[in-house]
Amino acid sequence: MTDRPFDVLFLCTGNSARSILAEALANHWGRGRIVSHSAGSAPKLDFVITVCDNAAAETCPLWPGQPMTAHWGVADPAAVEGSETDRWLAFRQTFRELESRIKAFTSLPIHSLDRSRLHERLRDIGQNHLADEVA
Repeated sequence: MTDRPFDVLFLCTGNSARSILAEALANHWGRGRIVSHSAGSAPKLDFVITVCDNAAAETCPLWPGQPMTAHWGVADPAAVEGSETDRWLAFRQTFRELESRIKAFTSLPIHSLDRSRLHERLRDIGQNHLADEVA
């Protein structure tokens, strides 16, 4: 076999409960031997957020339910060359940027914003305007 962890993808139609639970349980009980992910063949999505500039430039699949989309480009820390410290700092910076944006996103009053304003706020987060205010 191999020393690397095995990747497992759990699929469910909506990716709303069972596949997500299976993902969390496999990650927990796999104790590093298994890295799991979940996805749906017809996901019940509200938001689709790309974080990779390459993904933002690609043709995305048709998302059922017309989810709100945004791009939050973040530098790829795995592409950083240099010392171990340089690479560690790059990962730390990416983590901080994503954490800041996710905190900004999760603090939005989603239910009280109209779709247009919510979409605007999501785009602002990707440009770090709103993320800086909340962080």
